[in-house]
Amino acid sequence: MTTITKENNYLTLINVFTVDPANQQKLIDLLIQATETVKKQPGFISSSLHRSLDGKKVTMYAQWESIGRYNEMRSNPTASPFLQQALEIASFDPGMYEVVETFTNG
Repeated sequence: MTTITKENNYLTLINVFTVDPANQQKLIDLLIQATETVKKQPGFISSSLHRSLDGKKVTMYAQWESIGRYNEMRSNPTASPFLQQALEIASFDPGMYEVVETFTNG
């Protein structure tokens, strides 16, 4: 379960993919396959996949224990074929973040 809080000190990845609307579902399917392999790696916390209503974007929010654990996963080739296929149909704007504050109604 994704928990967004500054106290956990996780590495947060917010990756935005731009895609032709005709390929949005194909991209989602590839990212699901990639995540199914990646989530077994040490340090994986959670991931959430979002699609834009206009069909042009897919955004993935992921949490890792640390940048070191994330880099270990990146050196493991198990998810590479899925990610390579995704990059053939979409452009990719990755970002690494840390949570600085959260707000709730309550």
